[in-house]
Amino acid sequence: MKHIYITVLALSLLLTVQASFAQNHAFGLGVIVGEPTGVSAKLWTTPTTAFDFGLGLSLGTDRISNYDGHYNGGTRLHFHMDYLWHYFDAIGSSGRVPLYYGFGGRINTGAGYNSSTAIRGVIGLAWMPIETPIDIFLELVPSLQLTSSTGLTMDAGLGGRYYF
Repeated sequence: MKHIYITVLALSLLLTVQASFAQNHAFGLGVIVGEPTGVSAKLWTTPTTAFDFGLGLSLGTDRISNYDGHYNGGTRLHFHMDYLWHYFDAIGSSGRVPLYYGFGGRINTGAGYNSSTAIRGVIGLAWMPIETPIDIFLELVPSLQLTSSTGLTMDAGLGGRYYF
């Protein structure tokens, strides 16, 4: 039941935010592979800032340093939301290749994590072709888990989105 509640909450938030900005800003939807593996969305709020969302499955083993909980090795449902800043002049290119960074939060449930929460820091690199409404990205995400146990983790993902 918790999985359904979190999924509905995440999709409602995503659709509400998307609907309020859709007339003025680009919205992208795609996939991310890594930690997590699932759906990725991005909503640009200005030419250099955006909200980033992810909903998927955490398939990996426990990566929390000094974790003493009861992780059972199963699949976890993962939702995250970040606020990102993009620096478009970081890499000289004929296309757009911004370096981005930001912060946010995540919730994991299942596999012994009872609605664990974490604060995320994000750093990544995206390739955004000028004449094609897509982006391909690679990001590293150090996180500080706050509940149900405290510890540091490192997530990473490779993905792409199509912009509507």
